[in-house]
Formats: sequence, C-alpha cells, structure tokens
Amino acid sequence: MTESLIDRIQINTQSSIRIQCPGSGLVLYSDPFKIPREAHDADVIFLTHDHYDHFDPDSIRKVVKDATIFVVPEKLQRQAESYVPAGGSLITVRPGMKLDAAGVSVETVPAYNLVKAFHPKRSGWVGYILTIDGRRVYIAGDTDLTKENQAVRCDIAFVPIGGTFTMDAKKAAELINIIRPETAIPIHYGSIVGSRSDADVFRRNVDPWIEVVVKL
Repeated sequence: MTESLIDRIQINTQSSIRIQCPGSGLVLYSDPFKIPREAHDADVIFLTHDHYDHFDPDSIRKVVKDATIFVVPEKLQRQAESYVPAGGSLITVRPGMKLDAAGVSVETVPAYNLVKAFHPKRSGWVGYILTIDGRRVYIAGDTDLTKENQAVRCDIAFVPIGGTFTMDAKKAAELINIIRPETAIPIHYGSIVGSRSDADVFRRNVDPWIEVVVKL
C-alpha cells in the first residue's frame, strides 16, 4: 500500500505536492507552485500559508476545477476565496483542528519558526496530516523543529530541509528520527533556498531503517 501511494506522489518544486489517492482516485495538491501546464484536476487544494512560493495564484488557476475544495488557514480566507469555483467550497482552519475534506480525514499541525520572524506562531500557519487509504501523510509546511511536530505520528512525512526560512537538512533529519515514519520525503530546497545536495545531507542523517525518497 505504501509503495503504491509513494508512486502516486509528485513534487513539482519547493513544497508543491500532488498526490493521487490510490483507492478513491482523488487528486490532492498542497501549495501548488510553478505548475508547468493546465491540469484542472484538483479535488482538494491545501494551502499552508501566504508566502508567494506556497500561495501561487497562477498555479492555482492551472489546477482548480469546477468543484475544487480549498483548505486554508483562517488568515488566508480573504485571499483564497476569489479562486474558489462556483461548484467548490472553502474550509478555513486553525492549528490543532480535525476535519474532513472530500472524504479525506485531515488534522492541522502548527507550523512556525522558533526564533526567526518569517513564520511567527501567531500567524496560525499550518501543516497537515492527511489520512489516505489508511496511511497518515504529514505535510509539515514551513516550520522549525517544534514540540508540536515532534508529537506527530505518521507513515509518510514531507519535511522542509533548505534552511534559512525553515529547518535545515540536519534538523529535519532530527525530526524524522523522532517521529519515525516509514518514509521521509524532503521538500523546500534546491530552487529558492537550499541546494540539491541538501537531500544527501538529509539522507545521511536519517536513521537507516527509515526510507528516504527524493522526489525533487
């Protein structure tokens, strides 16, 4: 089951994630960014926060379809609502919530910096835990290593590794070694911030019994 789900995951760039659920066929996007072509296949779009590499109107227009559901932090409501189609809907969230979106069970996890000012905790930005075909999939958002994400339990984890605005590769590996998913997928590196070699640093620092899959 995990392998078939992993095979249906695409990372476009940065934290732009596309997942096609093996059982339901639902197509889920998280922070679509620099999408290269018109797809119009998004059943649900999850947004973590409002920075331009996570909230990209051009990419949203390329993936949205008639009945797309948007799941966004409360502070993004006004910005996001103009992109919601007539047959779609908008769900606003805060950290620490549980909800359902198109039959997908969703939990929200705080995503913030501990000292740096790029992602203050007061903004209410989030990561998501999605339950897909019985697997818990954690999309961390832009975050440092925090007490909240150390408590996450998941099977697959997407974690930022590029540093500067988020954890770097070593801190991200530390988080993975604490939460112990079956599979870890590094994101948020190699373009705007960080380098391709960050994935190698991340892999070397993750415990060997945890699978690291590089999609970027």
